Amino acid sequence: MQTTPSYETPARLATTPSWLITHTSVHASRLVQEAFAANGARHYQYALLAALAEFGPSSQAALGRRCGIDRSDVVAAVNDLVERELVERTPDPADRRRNTITLTTAGKRRLTKLDKAIGGVQDQLLAPLSAAEREQLTGLLTRVLEHQLRE
Repeated sequence: MQTTPSYETPARLATTPSWLITHTSVHASRLVQEAFAANGARHYQYALLAALAEFGPSSQAALGRRCGIDRSDVVAAVNDLVERELVERTPDPADRRRNTITLTTAGKRRLTKLDKAIGGVQDQLLAPLSAAEREQLTGLLTRVLEHQLRE
């Protein structure tokens, strides 16, 4: 089994995990962007819909934190989803200064469609790996990311 890329890259780069992660990320990002574009979506839309599906109705601030979207950008992102009727924004009865964002039925359908598109991207990106290897890679990357987030 070959452990370095087949093109002519200096070995000290091709065997460095950070280099491999960076270059794989470029390809992954391109595939994801193409899948979203083919579905008339953007990454932030998928992230917000996924967070609402998993955690339920939420404030805009909590959504932004969960999705890594800057507070100043969350309002515009939610406005876009409201216009598309994928989410509803209602005043929080406990604090009228805050809005609660809720996933609509159309938002759930949209998320299912985007899940399928992203699933196809995973299959394309990780085609050389078995199911067990994909699971192992996901676990290792999760561990590295969690460590970096604690730093």
